Amino acid sequence: MAEFIYPVAQSIAGVDEVGRGPLVGDVVTAAVILDPARPIAGLADSKKLSEKRRVALYDEIKDKALAWCIGRANPEEIDRLNILHATLLAMQRAVAGLSITPDFVLIDGNRCPALAMPAQAVVKGDSLVQEISAASILAKVTRDREMAELDRLFPQYGFAQHKGYPTALHREKLMQFGATPHHRRSFAPVRNALIDAEVMAASEPATLY
Repeated sequence: MAEFIYPVAQSIAGVDEVGRGPLVGDVVTAAVILDPARPIAGLADSKKLSEKRRVALYDEIKDKALAWCIGRANPEEIDRLNILHATLLAMQRAVAGLSITPDFVLIDGNRCPALAMPAQAVVKGDSLVQEISAASILAKVTRDREMAELDRLFPQYGFAQHKGYPTALHREKLMQFGATPHHRRSFAPVRNALIDAEVMAASEPATLY
């Protein structure tokens, strides 16, 4: 991990999100305060780790961290607020849910939510800051598991395969089966599929009895 100069603070929380791009499900965030006395080897950007390694680190982070919390914003909030503001809201919830109030918060990306303590955005923070790496792992594993559960409820969409992202397969299934209650209706592919379904329904001849 490249060197990062940490701010002077007694307790630092790292925050990251997963799920801004998908068409379905919550945007999931995590906040983590690591324990300097219990270091965790191998922390890295969750996208660069194998699924097996992510799951192992997920369990280790939950066991060793001084505090951690998952925050989220649901599809209705995403549609109402837009994905950026819903993500910032989910980050606020993750930080507010920590059992220890951090002195400083480091956030992956280039935007900080309004928080009760000082915060700094760190571009590529999930590769530079261990606390953010840990948060990215918790958020990623949590959301992947939720997509696996959604796949069991709606097996025809392939959620376990594409994790809700707008792949060709997901777009095809969306056009074929329409939107689930968990889809983000403000996202263009979902909105277009809903419009197409309405047009098709309106064009069907009325049944005579």
